[in-house]
Amino acid sequence: MSGPVSTAGRGTSTKLIGLTKHTKHGHVPSPVSLHFVAPPAQPALSFNSIALAAAIARTATTWDDAPVVLLDGLQQSALIEVETLLQDGSAFALESHFKFLADTAGSQFAAKVGAGIAHLYMDALGYAWRANAACLSSTLDPHADFIYEGGNASGHGVVLAEAHGSFAKDASAAKIANAAKRKYVKQVKPFVAKPSPFGEIIHGYSIAFGSKPTAAGSFLAVSETRISKPRKRTPPPSVPQRGAIPEGTPALTALATHRSNFLLMGAPEVTNWIDWIRLPDSPAPERHDVPFLRFGYAGRTYLAAPPWLLRPGGPPWWIEDFFDHPEWWRLARRARLSPSHHPGSDFGWFAIEEKAGAEQR
Repeated sequence: MSGPVSTAGRGTSTKLIGLTKHTKHGHVPSPVSLHFVAPPAQPALSFNSIALAAAIARTATTWDDAPVVLLDGLQQSALIEVETLLQDGSAFALESHFKFLADTAGSQFAAKVGAGIAHLYMDALGYAWRANAACLSSTLDPHADFIYEGGNASGHGVVLAEAHGSFAKDASAAKIANAAKRKYVKQVKPFVAKPSPFGEIIHGYSIAFGSKPTAAGSFLAVSETRISKPRKRTPPPSVPQRGAIPEGTPALTALATHRSNFLLMGAPEVTNWIDWIRLPDSPAPERHDVPFLRFGYAGRTYLAAPPWLLRPGGPPWWIEDFFDHPEWWRLARRARLSPSHHPGSDFGWFAIEEKAGAEQR
């Protein structure tokens, strides 16, 4: 997926966070899968509140085929929390009323944001979320949080990701970097080169995110598996473009990637058909046209679901009456829409690159 396309206005402004520390950890064997090339580290990550809320919802589930109604509800809940507790603007900063949260509630919110940031980072690397990593251990032994597939891992196996979030008063670049390293050694490294229900684990990441409650700014640290350079140069296979699925990729993997993309785009009509293909014994969804917007950005062409105000069968209210309603955002939620708490502002939405979408068919 290409990521969110953001528009101006509170709740949809783009936040930019930089990578403060990147560490690589040796592993034997290396590489675990011959010719696997890890994508380069992302020096910065940009997102809006809707993207972060969607990432939090995605990581709160256990499998990639979680029902749309569950993901919608989780995203709506996360969006309210994010827009209540994070300041608007390009810098990551907590609102002053964050201090009124009980310690447990504050820690839970930090963990959710940490998981969301980790997911956005893995998505920026080109990976697709597959499942919660609880399947790696039948005991309470520490293990990484999530399993990802696709991207550079296509045809090789899957990768692990451990997430950590902290809004401690003494948060610093050094402490967040140490947390990433510590969690990699304890919760990622032991599982690299081991089997999983989704394939061999060929690479791992530990992603830690933190911010001080009293100051704007954030810290992002990533620890990952080091891949040793081969002594003899062997021609590696061509690396697929970001978002593309190479030939030979299992159909279920391709469908899972499609489902995730169209779900975040806000096109449940498409995900319903994908679910039916994966479970053909279920009733077939209704047939009808699904409109998409096609637009150019930064020299590329993207597809996006049209904002709900432009969709056929949308809310029957006149726009003036709708936005004048004292609880208009609640009405929007009932209509399975992504709310914006600020009437008159534009809506942000997700998009996928048209070429990538065509290559994944």
